Amino acid sequence: MRKFFILASLPVATSAAAIPPLPPPEAVVAEYSRAVDAARMRATVEKLVSFGTRHTLSSQTDPRRGIGAALRWAEGEMRRTGLPTSQVCDTVVKLPRIPTPTRVCNAVAIQRGTERPNDVVIITGHIDSRVSDPMNATADAPGANDDGSGTAAVMEAARVLAKRKFPGTIVYAVLSGEEQGLNGGKIMADYARAQGWNVIANLNNDIIGNSCGSDGTCNDKQVRVFSEGPRWQGREDLAARQRSLGGENDSPSRNLSRFLDTLAERMGPDLNLDVMPIWRNDRHGRGGDHTEFLNAGYSAIRMSVAVEDYDHQHQDLRVEKGVKYGDTIDEMNFPYLAKVTKLNVAALAWLASAPPPPEPTVEGAVSTDTTVKWREIPGADGYPAYKIWRRRTDASRWEIGEDGDIRVTGCTPGPCRNPDPGSRGIILPGIRVDDWVFGVSSVSANGFESPVASAVPGGAFKPYTPPPPPPAQ
Repeated sequence: MRKFFILASLPVATSAAAIPPLPPPEAVVAEYSRAVDAARMRATVEKLVSFGTRHTLSSQTDPRRGIGAALRWAEGEMRRTGLPTSQVCDTVVKLPRIPTPTRVCNAVAIQRGTERPNDVVIITGHIDSRVSDPMNATADAPGANDDGSGTAAVMEAARVLAKRKFPGTIVYAVLSGEEQGLNGGKIMADYARAQGWNVIANLNNDIIGNSCGSDGTCNDKQVRVFSEGPRWQGREDLAARQRSLGGENDSPSRNLSRFLDTLAERMGPDLNLDVMPIWRNDRHGRGGDHTEFLNAGYSAIRMSVAVEDYDHQHQDLRVEKGVKYGDTIDEMNFPYLAKVTKLNVAALAWLASAPPPPEPTVEGAVSTDTTVKWREIPGADGYPAYKIWRRRTDASRWEIGEDGDIRVTGCTPGPCRNPDPGSRGIILPGIRVDDWVFGVSSVSANGFESPVASAVPGGAFKPYTPPPPPPAQ
């Protein structure tokens, strides 16, 4: 099907030769991703393992062993990229796995956007490790794959992208305290809220460095992307509205997973990795730091290997009946880790280059037509432009309608029934609102397109706020 833009949003070219054509967005992000170096990432994981244990309750002052030494090293390595880097910390008073007040810190590097510094995409991985007993802070806990792999991805993404310029901001965060209760994720989400950031996405990487499981099954062609369906934050207020208007499969995180799936396809042989969307928040009965971003109302997903190796995560180092246990580096697949990191690098570059997703709404009850509306996103020279998407209610992927189905409403510019200078709208004649889910994406002048935001209750890529009550009669 043909793609379309809203004509009122397109600039007029003055001369075909005046401005040279820009390379397609896919080519741009593929070039960035090619710089990912599997050998460098192996060296990073080897260094992390050398700290003996990175348990959250291990030493914070020993210069060679424990969580403190590991964090200081990671902070220093990210600072070497030239990015402003610091530790973001909080004291966790008491949790089941943190029995005494403990300072928990994240190493954070911030790459400020040149045009929209408040629009932020955050990549995370946790540096802390553990063995079989989650309270054992002294035994060797290599944490090579869980989550030295995710930490290496964050640090490698910072190295690859640090010298580039992007309209939006990229934050590289190495988190602590995940194994003791997702503490680093909460500290980072709270920090984002305190900064007033408009968080477009959190890409959380947790166990992304092996390709064979404990049963001998291997898969180095796919990466799992976990995403929640109905959004958790605001669920009480949203439940009744979603029951009537939809949204069970249209949280911003679900649309972020769709975006990653499409991006992997667009990159093709440059990536050679397929996204396996898993439509639940995390693995069965388990969790990760992205959940704390979701709790704060931000769009977040978890990337994890296609096949987990349970003999080599959360295990004491030992051999039993000829079976080796423990999260050691020899069980990892670094070319596979590099592919997953390339997807992260491409997604970070793309999301930081695209405008933020719109906030669409839809109307059409008791009508043969559907009207989709959204508020303008500030831009220049007629951009961003917008795409209208739809899919059948039982379909998993978005599609574009035929050009003949579309016409532009006259809300801006021109008259409309309820004038709103900041709004855009489109009428879809003969399209029944009951039979479809609708969404809108925004597109930059050089072709970088945001994830689709669904026109459903809670579909916006920002924390949900209940609508104001109707005025008193």
